[in-house]
Amino acid sequence: MGEAGILLVAHTLAPAAWQEEQLLDVVRGNADNPSLEFNWGSPGTMLAAAVMFERTRDERWRAAWTESADRLWSEWRGDLWEQDLYGRRTHIIGPAHGFAGNVYVLARGDLLDDERRATLETRAVATLDLHALRAAGVAQWRPSLEPSRVPRRTQWCHGAPGIVASLATLAPGNDALTELLVAGGELTWRAGPLRKGAGLCHGTAGNGYAFLKLLARTGNELWLHRARAFAMHAIEQVERATDAHGRGRHTLWTGDPGTALYLASCLEADAAFPTLDVW
Repeated sequence: MGEAGILLVAHTLAPAAWQEEQLLDVVRGNADNPSLEFNWGSPGTMLAAAVMFERTRDERWRAAWTESADRLWSEWRGDLWEQDLYGRRTHIIGPAHGFAGNVYVLARGDLLDDERRATLETRAVATLDLHALRAAGVAQWRPSLEPSRVPRRTQWCHGAPGIVASLATLAPGNDALTELLVAGGELTWRAGPLRKGAGLCHGTAGNGYAFLKLLARTGNELWLHRARAFAMHAIEQVERATDAHGRGRHTLWTGDPGTALYLASCLEADAAFPTLDVW
């Protein structure tokens, strides 16, 4: 949310040296952001630095990523980070503003040293297990430790789908984590497609990526079948919304482009989540 994302997209489309210099300044300048979450805080600009390091192999990007990672790591004082959002301090569990997004960024690629990666996996798995709400083969997570207007959400930004989609590549040999993520995927399936719409952030497409991630982690074709069933429902949702409003919805995270990317992922059985895994 802000200059870093715009610069990264610009560099993707028409790379120029000035973009790299400006983006590097943005990443460095955001290292101490008190939000400590993906959308505004250092984890989001760390993702930009990681992508740029993968593209250029310029060690300046590794150094900028590490500076933010050290700060983020030092603030991980309990099982969850404390976010400072809108003047309110809170402990959010999901990827959009909280724990799962931070862990994803720290674990992405090979920028974290081996000792910290092992510690990250151990702590993250323990935290997911601690805060999981389990019943009858399913698992769910609250939006935050603090009371929420909607105490249970089943969408990418808050709830089981986002936890699964963000952390399904973590500790691939950990059977206990696999079992917990499968339980989160099962909850997502039983809950069914979201009435909110077809998009990524809080829609059917975003939830469906949990199934594609479980396909990649487990190799079980059941998850591809479920992902494609959600895709068919998402198509109908887009068509109904377009008929009702006389036009499509043109944003990536809450509109039709994100849904289109999900449909392509289902056709290709590709679990890469837009903007997090692939640019």
